[in-house]
Amino acid sequence: MNSLYDEFRIAVHSVWNRRWLALAVAWGLCLLGWLVVALIPNSYESKARISVEMQSILSDKVGVDARERKKNMERVQETLASTINLEKVVRGTALNESVSSDRELAGKVEMLRKSIQIKSEKDNLFEIIATSSASNLSDAENAVLSRDIVQKMIDIFVEENLSGDRDETSQTIKFLDAQLAQREKELQEAEQKRVQFETENLGLLPGIGSISQRMEAARAEQSQIDSQLSQASASLAALNGQLSGTPSSIATPGGAAGGGGARAQLSQAQSTLASARARGWTDSHPDVVAMKNEIAALRIQAAKEPAGGGGYRTPNPAYSSLQSMRAERQATVAALQARKNALQADMAQLASKQTLEPGIAAEMSRINRDHEVLRDQYNKLLTDREQIKLRGQVESETDSVKFRVIDPPSSPRSPAAPNRPLLLALVLFAGIGGGIGTAFAMGHLQTSYPTASKLEKASGLPVIGSVSQVLTSVQRAARGRKLRIFYGTSGALFGVFGMLMIVEFIQRGMVA
Repeated sequence: MNSLYDEFRIAVHSVWNRRWLALAVAWGLCLLGWLVVALIPNSYESKARISVEMQSILSDKVGVDARERKKNMERVQETLASTINLEKVVRGTALNESVSSDRELAGKVEMLRKSIQIKSEKDNLFEIIATSSASNLSDAENAVLSRDIVQKMIDIFVEENLSGDRDETSQTIKFLDAQLAQREKELQEAEQKRVQFETENLGLLPGIGSISQRMEAARAEQSQIDSQLSQASASLAALNGQLSGTPSSIATPGGAAGGGGARAQLSQAQSTLASARARGWTDSHPDVVAMKNEIAALRIQAAKEPAGGGGYRTPNPAYSSLQSMRAERQATVAALQARKNALQADMAQLASKQTLEPGIAAEMSRINRDHEVLRDQYNKLLTDREQIKLRGQVESETDSVKFRVIDPPSSPRSPAAPNRPLLLALVLFAGIGGGIGTAFAMGHLQTSYPTASKLEKASGLPVIGSVSQVLTSVQRAARGRKLRIFYGTSGALFGVFGMLMIVEFIQRGMVA
């Protein structure tokens, strides 16, 4: 312990012997440090917090999702410090007074980008921090400027989320209207093209009235006509056979013109039978069977009557009726045959056109497909436009998003940086420490022996004793005067420090 105490005494004595050097170094370091601290501009910081409350009762019903709103707000938060928005801040604050060119404007924007912070504390809470340290402005002006910057950022934040959404909705609707007009024009052109193609290729297109359906209808009609023609031909052949067995005239006895014999009755019965068959009765009809039996009996009786008999011959009504029926059946057969020939000609013509049907059908399918695509696009665009219009009305006419300023922009009363009182004190301590350190270092660099033991240890020789310094009264007075000057100079150093602290607090009071 004695050794350490001796070393401490030696160090203090070494520094005390070089106290003027220590004082000079301390003054130099303090003055230089305080000058550097004085040149550091004050930075004033303003803060504000805003809350965003999203109401989703009606918004969810029309497709306005809260998550989508949150994403939009995050996007606004990221783009809030964009060049365009920072230019708005410059134009709307006192920074615009020192801007006279685009280059200076760009410089101010870069300065703001470094001095603005936007933090998201929670899901719906944002904090905006701005600092101002413009060298051409006073402390009070910098304090006001930092507050104005934060206020402008709040205004831009609200504008980007409210009017920005309205502008986006308006631009989207305008774009959709233009697309709808274009799609409507294309849809009308497609409809006109389809109608024109159907008109030009009528009968060649699939569907009702196509070639295939017309061919099938013609074949069915031809089959029916063949059946009718076969029946008519058979009926005509039977009628011709019946006509060949029927006499064209019959003998009528004289004096019995009104009574009639077996031949007259036979002719009358045959005429009745011919009329029945003309009405469509078949041979199995009971009346036809009875007429045939009666005719058979009358033929037997007519054969027994004498020929001539002094009477005269009259036209056979049955023969005349059969002739008229044969003419009708011949006309029917001729009409059916003509219709059959016409159908065969039409089928041949349709068969020649049927080779064109696949290509025309494919072209018609392509036209219909293009028309369907355009119509679907038009309907989808129309639905989207109405939905976006409704969403825009909900967001603009209802309070779907509420902005509330929790903490308004603060008015700083003291600079956020630098902490000048602390720096001034640190400079003072550093100056004093530097002076003491310099004196201590010089004591080690210069060869001197403050004690006899040091000299004995360094020389290796025994030291008999030491002689203390004896001062005269004049030397004591001079030393006292020098000590007073030293103490006064040292006190002046602390006085300058105190004065700088007073000036600092006075300046802060002026800002407040």
